[in-house]
Amino acid sequence: MKSTGIVRKVDELGRIVLPIEMRRTLDISEKDALEIYVDGDNIILRKYQPACIFCDNAKNVINFKGKNICPDCLKKLKSQT
Repeated sequence: MKSTGIVRKVDELGRIVLPIEMRRTLDISEKDALEIYVDGDNIILRKYQPACIFCDNAKNVINFKGKNICPDCLKKLKSQT
């Protein structure tokens, strides 16, 4: 993990501000969703990318009945019926 040297305080509502330089570098825009992970005592933020529930592919994912499925897995499912 790479340190940026940037320190931010948590406000009274539990929020932190990601610096604009970091948001630009990581292509994080206003209203983008971030996933929150915990690894030991580390908190990891990752830009949310909806992925296929079967293969984790995030390319051309469609939502079917609340589940994300990629075109390849959808073809495989159709061929099994």
